[in-house]
Amino acid sequence: MAAVKHDVFQAIADPTRREMLRLLAEKERPISDIASHFPISRTAVTKHLGILSEAELIRGKKVGREKIYTLHPEPLTELKEWLSYYERFWNNKLSMLKHFVEDSEDE
Repeated sequence: MAAVKHDVFQAIADPTRREMLRLLAEKERPISDIASHFPISRTAVTKHLGILSEAELIRGKKVGREKIYTLHPEPLTELKEWLSYYERFWNNKLSMLKHFVEDSEDE
């Protein structure tokens, strides 16, 4: 049975993985450094990193005995495009609220 490839939306759904992405946005890091930021086992950290790798949000490379991870943010473009579509709805609601408040103040 083939492994399920995770998509960007599934990968960022978990707060631990979002925090891992934030850490990697600062600089590349080995697993030991990443694991030190979380109250979970190194095995759990490795599983989270695997999901982020499958979604192609990070890349790992072997350096000596350690694996170093770097952020690969390009797949986040898909998320940005999806969110920007819905942004117009938020802007419309805020605009309606502004008009409502201003009309209420005039009365």
